[in-house]
Amino acid sequence: MASNTSKTARASVRAGQAGQGGALSVLGEFKYLIPLNGGKHAYVRNLTNGKTAHLRTDSDAFVEEIRVLAAAGHAAKIRAEINNLAAAHPGDGWDKTEKRLVEAGVFEG
Repeated sequence: MASNTSKTARASVRAGQAGQGGALSVLGEFKYLIPLNGGKHAYVRNLTNGKTAHLRTDSDAFVEEIRVLAAAGHAAKIRAEINNLAAAHPGDGWDKTEKRLVEAGVFEG
């Protein structure tokens, strides 16, 4: 049966969630990368600003987006996620993507 929550109450909850800033309260594991098109593109979920970018994995914009997340303290999780994608989809070039990020110094810090 549907809940009879008022419009005002729902708006208040949404406003409170939007104002969390860098805090993240989700159940389960947060995925930073959503692979697309055989690893050529990916959605990069940035929990520091709440935005999701659609980027080519071989672009400078992708490197910079990952650099921002790594600088915010998410480097180990992102690198583990890329390694998991490389293991799960060996033909999609995630190993090359990780190598490119390492060469760019994204995970150093």
